Amino acid sequence: MLIVSYDFANDKTRTRFAKFLKKYGWRMQYSVFVVKNSPRILRNILTEIDARYQKLIKDTDSIVIFPVCLSCKGKIIRYGCARHELDNVVYFE
Repeated sequence: MLIVSYDFANDKTRTRFAKFLKKYGWRMQYSVFVVKNSPRILRNILTEIDARYQKLIKDTDSIVIFPVCLSCKGKIIRYGCARHELDNVVYFE
């Protein structure tokens, strides 16, 4: 699992980056995404950042990628609606 946090002062760049991350994961918070980790996915994300976003990053902007190992993933403490993230959902029609 990867946690990707970002902050862009430019609204257009911030929106484009969020849409880009939605292809790989889901939004945990407004500027924080959870991404399923694999070497290929991480490589794709880094390649895209280098190719499209690196030149748009200003001194006040940031992108931070936190890898979360499998043993640490089980130690995450969740409160509020976040505690239901791992629950299986069953729909009845």
